[in-house]
Amino acid sequence: MELSTEIMYQASLDKNPDFEGVFWMGVKTTGIFCRPICRARKPKPENVEFFQSTKAAILKGYRPCKVCKPLENPDETPEYIQQILHELRENPAQKFKDYDLVKRGIEPATMRRWFQKNHGMTFQAFQRMFRLNTAFKKLQQGENIIETAYESGFESLSGFSESFRNIFGVSPKNSKEQKIIDLKRIETPIGTMYAAATEEGICMLEFTDRKMLETEFKDLAKSLNGTIVLGENRHFKILEQELKLYFDGKLKEFTVSLSPVGTEFQKSVWKILQKIPYGETWNYRKQSEVLGDAKKVRAVANANGMNKISILIPCHRVIGSNGTLTGYGGGIWRKQKLLELENAILF
Repeated sequence: MELSTEIMYQASLDKNPDFEGVFWMGVKTTGIFCRPICRARKPKPENVEFFQSTKAAILKGYRPCKVCKPLENPDETPEYIQQILHELRENPAQKFKDYDLVKRGIEPATMRRWFQKNHGMTFQAFQRMFRLNTAFKKLQQGENIIETAYESGFESLSGFSESFRNIFGVSPKNSKEQKIIDLKRIETPIGTMYAAATEEGICMLEFTDRKMLETEFKDLAKSLNGTIVLGENRHFKILEQELKLYFDGKLKEFTVSLSPVGTEFQKSVWKILQKIPYGETWNYRKQSEVLGDAKKVRAVANANGMNKISILIPCHRVIGSNGTLTGYGGGIWRKQKLLELENAILF
């Protein structure tokens, strides 16, 4: 999709988030470059030029704007937090106290703010939930409640039971009646994503800045009659490996197990999406025809929009009948980047 200067300038005036990552605007009079959503006052059209990458803007001599910070990804997980999360996955019973963070040169208040913003809880609450997630799985495998409580770092059985009930809504004794949905943040070159999985497979893969994310979490928990909890899952390792290969241009077909949640019609539409070859694009009409009913274009489009497993179920390969990029939950710019990636490798 070719973008005219007029379209890009108007998108900047409107601070349109759909164009985030598609282009950057250089201001000739100040020598800075910005995101489309920058809050700074917009210059006249004759005083701007547009770039397809931050590298191109920098090579032209522009400096990054201090207001919108175009070189930063606000949703990215900092490396020091990624390291701590890795250690927790390796040893869920491990406890990081403020003193331990300070020894690593990490300000505890910074950790609290980051976890509060990205997970809706403090770092200490996150650690407690992570330990409970591990305990939940042990109990479902038939392990002893008392031993599990102490192995999970709890000093009393009552404290363990109360925390367990607060998270899962049931007592440890009745936990086998409850289903758990594991959740994990995954970094990709086009943004941070949330992956959710059950024992059967990946049931969600969405970008963390998707507007409907909270609604999707609620629908997922209700549909599966389960609780979404941050924790590890055997499918996450395969998912991360395959996503890395995909973005490196070395993988065209995913093999990680999927467990999509939706109506029978939606699932049939998503199966058609998985039939669209790597590097190709279809329109909604063709997708409807392959499904068996060319008149269901609108219903197919709606079902595509309800797909919770981005990239793996490739709704980014569906475009408008006139060849333009239509709506995409992760943002039009990501749709463009994914298609560019697949076309670059294909040709």
